[in-house]
Amino acid sequence: MSTTDNDASSDPAEQPSAQEQATDTRLDAAGPTGPTGSTTRRLVLGLVAAAGAWALIYAINERLWDVLIYDLAGLDPETRLGHAVHFFLYDTAKIMLLIIGLIFAISLARSAVPPERVRELIIGRHVAVGFGLAAVFGALTPFCSCSSVPLFIGFVAAGVPLGVTLTFLITSPLINQVGVVMLAGMVGWEIAALYVLTAMTMAVIAGVLLSQFDLERWIDPFVKDITVPTGVDGGKPTLADRIESAKGETVDIVRTVWPYVLVGIGIGAGIHGWVPEDFFQTTGIADSLWSVPVATVAGVPLYANVAGVVPLVEAVYAKGLGLGTAMSFMMSIVALSLPALILLKRVMKLPLLAIFTAVVTTGIIAIGFIFDLIV
Repeated sequence: MSTTDNDASSDPAEQPSAQEQATDTRLDAAGPTGPTGSTTRRLVLGLVAAAGAWALIYAINERLWDVLIYDLAGLDPETRLGHAVHFFLYDTAKIMLLIIGLIFAISLARSAVPPERVRELIIGRHVAVGFGLAAVFGALTPFCSCSSVPLFIGFVAAGVPLGVTLTFLITSPLINQVGVVMLAGMVGWEIAALYVLTAMTMAVIAGVLLSQFDLERWIDPFVKDITVPTGVDGGKPTLADRIESAKGETVDIVRTVWPYVLVGIGIGAGIHGWVPEDFFQTTGIADSLWSVPVATVAGVPLYANVAGVVPLVEAVYAKGLGLGTAMSFMMSIVALSLPALILLKRVMKLPLLAIFTAVVTTGIIAIGFIFDLIV
């Protein structure tokens, strides 16, 4: 029986040929990669088509509202009402296009490097590299001052140097993606890029200065007792995963900021339409040496989404207020708001919180004076 079975199982007619085995091997190898490559190509083509459509809509946006408001609706562009309505509708469409397009692109790029990976990169690096990475990561994270605090706690618990962690904490709210996109759409990419560079430089300098002191003793002990996972075993995300993640993040951000955009632009439209062009010059506010410090201090008690503040910055800047003064007001709102300071009090003792606030306030005032001088 065993001989018969062995003969049957070894029958050459039932064994695949070498050519068939090679074909099967090629099919097995091509099976997963073929559809995957085709899917990737379709996704890339879809992204290119979407980018082209976005660019076309953005290019015709102003002309479209000119036709709708002035030609079809019959409003006079020389009147305050016509100017205000055009400002509101045109700027709302422009800002929402910028937010949707650029936030999606930034989220898509950032999704390739999760926060846990950044934390691993910072830990164990030279301190100078750590400060630079913290500033870059802070600039790329879409967090306000309050939502940055949990990551601040995670960095401290993971053993990241406090000065490096404070650099992240300062950079993250100051370089809010939505705010930078809106600022670029209103005053130009050159000023927006200068703002980003200046804010990152200020954050690094502040972190370096704070790292010279023994500030760890003023961190609440519970932070150091937190156990932080060392990494994530999730593998590298596919392009489809990254697109879905970017779409979800963009939808979440748009859903969060659109009311602030409408309110901010609405107030800005009123200022554009009814406040005289030389209002701040004639009142002497624009030339006051105290305008930057007062604007900085005035913004601390307030808490507003940056999407609602930037339109006000554009409006008062257009009426003659120094850009540095207006931006100091914006930066103090997003970086030193009372809710953020109250939340930080949970993880910092009062001396560290006071030092942190003083350093950031000084940096904001310095940036305000710099922008008033050069812009």
